[in-house]
Amino acid sequence: MINNKRVIVVLPAYNAAQTLEQTVRDVSPGVVDEFVLVDDRSKDETTAVAKRLGIPYIVHTKNRGYGGNQKTCYTEALRRGADIVVMLHPDYQYSPRLIGAMAWLVGSDEFDAVLGSRILGTTGALQGGMPYYKYVANRFLTATENILLGIKLSEYHTGYRAFSRRLLETLPLEENSDDFVFDNQMLAQTAFFGFRIGEVSCPTKYFAEASSINFRRSVIYGFGVLGTAIEFRLQKWGILKNLRYSEKGRRLGEGVDPIPPAVAGEA
Repeated sequence: MINNKRVIVVLPAYNAAQTLEQTVRDVSPGVVDEFVLVDDRSKDETTAVAKRLGIPYIVHTKNRGYGGNQKTCYTEALRRGADIVVMLHPDYQYSPRLIGAMAWLVGSDEFDAVLGSRILGTTGALQGGMPYYKYVANRFLTATENILLGIKLSEYHTGYRAFSRRLLETLPLEENSDDFVFDNQMLAQTAFFGFRIGEVSCPTKYFAEASSINFRRSVIYGFGVLGTAIEFRLQKWGILKNLRYSEKGRRLGEGVDPIPPAVAGEA
């Protein structure tokens, strides 16, 4: 617990059998109250490793995509009583040792969302092995988003994030994509609804077992990011009316089929 607030780390997993244990073992003791893993129909032994480590898990009956995985992660974390939810990729690309710092910034009520930035600090993304084309795209997209969203972040594309319960219950996350652009849409919603966003510097590692989308998917994601930023600005100007930015939009679990109990496992 942090400030008497329950901390749950969610692990959106796809073929993470080789890196899951190392990721969890590097988390500082006494910081996390519970881990929850959501397996998006992996083709390896991800759930077997989770079971051996004593991590509760859910397996999707069909692949829902990265955004769909997060929706399940956050729904389950809230169901289990989380006050602070930290999303950590179980591929060991981000340093698990930062969970305490990120959770504390949320638990102290200074921020509603905290991002682990690969750009801040001296141990940047390029030093961690990020491909140069991805780095350039990251900087261009981030600069464009800062202009259109009217805020200033060092990057919008990190997969290492901490959120307050209030934020997760407020944002109409079910209106977002089930694909990779979910991350960006969620940050745009966070800014639109006036939640406070903080950042911490986070070392990153790129290696064979770490998950990474290919060039074609990166291009699709890039156009999705630009579309999200333009959509946000049009919504602010009153030209567009999208449920993604409306109090009438669907919150987590609203209007979707519940997860069949048969695919949930208590390790």
